[in-house]
Amino acid sequence: MLKINDKAPDFSLKDKEGNTVKLSDFKGKDLVLYFYPKDDTPGCTAEACSFRDEFSEFKKKGIIVLGVSMNNEVSHKKFSDKYKLNFNLLSDPEGIVCKKYDSYGKKSMYGREYYGIFRKTFLINKEGKIKYIFEKVKTDDHANEVLKLFD
Repeated sequence: MLKINDKAPDFSLKDKEGNTVKLSDFKGKDLVLYFYPKDDTPGCTAEACSFRDEFSEFKKKGIIVLGVSMNNEVSHKKFSDKYKLNFNLLSDPEGIVCKKYDSYGKKSMYGREYYGIFRKTFLINKEGKIKYIFEKVKTDDHANEVLKLFD
């Protein structure tokens, strides 16, 4: 289990344009890395739009925002275009990075068990260490919760 002050696990994933994005690309910057279950679903849309709507505040503070799910780049592009998302979405089709960040496992809905992504957010500081972990996320106001930790 990852905890505060642990070194953030490295990753290399494709973004919605097919470009490779690595954790090391953000050395020296504060980073919000949020994991979400699926593009264009109600909770995931509310969370993404929350970051979109507060993006100028993140930018002013020099904070990078990245969303990660197991959807492919095409799905991310459609989702991003539909809601005019102004930050990058990364594709982790095999869930490798989700697992590294303890954001993938057994879930249950309506008595049915299945495997999927847990909605979690990691704040990673300029030194690449985990500053904070949101285990429970209120999707519609999550960006404001995150911004408060950077004041």
